[in-house]
Amino acid sequence: MDKKTVFSHVDHTLLKATSTWEEVSALCQEALEHGMATVCIPPRFVRLAKETYPNLQVCTVIGFPLGYNTTAIKAAEAEQALREGADEIDMVINLGWVKEKRYDSLLNEIKAVKAACGGKILKVIIEACLLTEEEKISMCRVVTESGADFIKTSTGFSTGGATFEDVALFKKYIGGNVRIKAAGGIRSFEDAEKFISLGASRLGTSRLVNLVKGARKPE
Repeated sequence: MDKKTVFSHVDHTLLKATSTWEEVSALCQEALEHGMATVCIPPRFVRLAKETYPNLQVCTVIGFPLGYNTTAIKAAEAEQALREGADEIDMVINLGWVKEKRYDSLLNEIKAVKAACGGKILKVIIEACLLTEEEKISMCRVVTESGADFIKTSTGFSTGGATFEDVALFKKYIGGNVRIKAAGGIRSFEDAEKFISLGASRLGTSRLVNLVKGARKPE
């Protein structure tokens, strides 16, 4: 798989708390240069990124990174992001509800955020590193029933990121209407290729561009 193909699966990501517009703008330029799927950036940059780079697909995060905002707040966050130009939304689930087995509550919340998204893509972050295998399987069912477009492994801000095992598990248990995003800890093009081969159609990472830059010989 060539690098161009890998890059076409990437949501080029910058979500650290100290992110500046200078950094986000550089990220946007890299995404355009390498033909990436989207940039995934903090909500406060969505409007400026879309105005500055109108041909770029912009993704942002909702209820991030802990997921314990109320459903109403998550829906309102999504609505504002879409008004300001977001093309895709990545939301974090209420992990406490998973531990309490409140799967109906999780289903209703995801449906509410999906409704707020209209026809835009919604990715559901389940923070797999904090869940048991049984909980992951249950969330595959919930995400499938919700009408969301993707199940996503991780925020990248918890105890672990994407694993090959989790992507393979998702592929086994999600419905045919749901795609997979692997995010967090993708350190090489070899990793990226394996995640794609296991069934991930999106990758959340910023490291691949740095690998390309490091491989370029100075002029």
